Amino acid sequence: MSERMSEGLEKVYAARTADGLADAYSTWSADYDRETLSLGYCLPFVVAAWVARHVPRDAGALLDAGCGTGLSGPYLRALGYGEIEGLDFSEEMLALARQRGAYSTLTRAALGGPLPYEDGRFAAFFSTGVFTEGHAPASGLDELVRATRAGGHAVFTVRDVVLERDGFRAKFAEIERAGRWRPVEESPSFRAFAIAEPDVLVQAFVFEVL
Repeated sequence: MSERMSEGLEKVYAARTADGLADAYSTWSADYDRETLSLGYCLPFVVAAWVARHVPRDAGALLDAGCGTGLSGPYLRALGYGEIEGLDFSEEMLALARQRGAYSTLTRAALGGPLPYEDGRFAAFFSTGVFTEGHAPASGLDELVRATRAGGHAVFTVRDVVLERDGFRAKFAEIERAGRWRPVEESPSFRAFAIAEPDVLVQAFVFEVL
């Protein structure tokens, strides 16, 4: 693992409990954007490419699952997506996302537990940097799929080191066997940070919900 260039990032990677992770993000929230962007963090922006490729602009509401400070929202709005909701477990991060003015609704909840949405609410959900070390579990996909309508899409990244180890591949297959989605696209591994952290690799996945 390369030397960390951000104390906030170091604390997030070191968190081992949900409370510890929440505390790390609470402390880091004010400096999150400046520090992650200085490292070249690109995932909140590149996800727009996969959303635009697979989700029509008039499809309906989108869910930014694990929206953090809301970096993705304004750029998807600029691409013509009108209704975007955000979900995150950190109130401090949601407060910053609210200031961007790109989200119709922001909800505090944690992936891996029940989500306060009716079945089929969203035309798609997207999530970047959330399915990684010490963050949301693979089981979080179940509720996100439930809240996405048939014909909608799931667009998300998974960190390379957790893909097999933490059961993401197994969860993909389980959901497919249950007839709840089908695979559409899987990217090669690519860097989550364009400048620093060259060992932090992710893949992007797209599924169509059935």
